[in-house]
Amino acid sequence: MRFFEKRPIFSDKLSFLFPQQAINHSMNALPDLSPSLRLVSWNLFHEDGATLEDIRLLLRMTQPDILLMQEARVLMDRLPDLVGGYYSRVALPGRVHGTACWSRLPFSTAPQLYPLPPGLIIQRSAQLMTFEGRFGPFSIANVHLSHGQLLNRRQLRLIGDHQHHRAVIMGDFNIVGPALLPTFHDVGPRETTHHMLNYVPFRLDRCLVRGFTPLKTRAYPRFGSDHHPISVHLSPIPIL
Repeated sequence: MRFFEKRPIFSDKLSFLFPQQAINHSMNALPDLSPSLRLVSWNLFHEDGATLEDIRLLLRMTQPDILLMQEARVLMDRLPDLVGGYYSRVALPGRVHGTACWSRLPFSTAPQLYPLPPGLIIQRSAQLMTFEGRFGPFSIANVHLSHGQLLNRRQLRLIGDHQHHRAVIMGDFNIVGPALLPTFHDVGPRETTHHMLNYVPFRLDRCLVRGFTPLKTRAYPRFGSDHHPISVHLSPIPIL
């Protein structure tokens, strides 16, 4: 597991992908003091996929509080040196890639690796994190679930059982159809996020929440990877 504390945030001049997209080029912009949470998730595609420059561009495009990554390789460990923030990466057992998280917010405790029931080939795990937001504590599970449709739903139920009462489960679910997780709501964008073999469309990248309501969601154009990045802007629901 790689776990980095905060480093100074700085910016440089960066050409961007979408000329029509208004981008704040400074990662040191004034903080949004509203009680909300901006999240982005992206499967980087570990085989010749997204680069550090692609990720820096995405950060400037989306200005998230937290960026979740799947299939992140060791070279992504340089990210906090380039843009500051807090960072953690967990490699899958026996693999060169895994899940990673970059955040403007400090981790409340060190991120945890939660082993999941294994598939036939790959041993999966979830990256579990807790934060203290402007609205109180919450948890996030960064996931890259198995392809088996019964197995990935079982993995999802186990992850849901280990979440805070205000929680987010986000990442590459590999699920086709409804997630069927009690007490959680699927609030992610409804657009296609991956084309199998570049032809068959699927919405594999999801965001399930409990204790939040969505303000805005979006799937961004695909670049650098075979998955589209997705973003959600969430507002906390008051806990009575």
